[in-house]
Amino acid sequence: MFLPFGIVLSVLIVLESKGGIFYKQERIGKNGIPFYLLKFRSMRTNADKLGKLTVGMRDPRITKIGYFIRKFKLDEFPQFINVLKGEMSIVGPRPDVKEYVDLYSTEERKVLEVKPGITDYASLEYFEESDLLAKSSNPEKTYIEEIMPAKLKLNQKYIANPTLLVDLKIIFLTAKRILVK
Repeated sequence: MFLPFGIVLSVLIVLESKGGIFYKQERIGKNGIPFYLLKFRSMRTNADKLGKLTVGMRDPRITKIGYFIRKFKLDEFPQFINVLKGEMSIVGPRPDVKEYVDLYSTEERKVLEVKPGITDYASLEYFEESDLLAKSSNPEKTYIEEIMPAKLKLNQKYIANPTLLVDLKIIFLTAKRILVK
């Protein structure tokens, strides 16, 4: 169903800037097993070498089409390939990069006992995370000391009660948040 729209986005990405259609980044999944998370590429090639955190929608590394696909979270759609491969689920704690997972406490590492997801409570609460980071004088410190612990608490809330009804609620709220933006 998404394929025709995905093809249009792919063409726009390729026409605007050099590089591939997809961006893949190693993330830590269930049981601490690394996998490559897929997204539509929204930044210039090798932009992640200048930092892993996106700081605001006006981050100069983001392409013009990248602004559009990020605004409506369209860059996340290729993660359904990760779901089909069994690396992710639709709802579950968002997977993080190894350098941040290495900072998790023993209690926080419990989020690695479940499959990571495309959306979760933290995705809803921190929908504008890059804007919060853009306002910080030290975005990485803000992420590590404030945002990451808060997101992990929300993830722990989810894994304490992962029911189908909760998943449907999170999916509905995510779709509503994207469409009402």
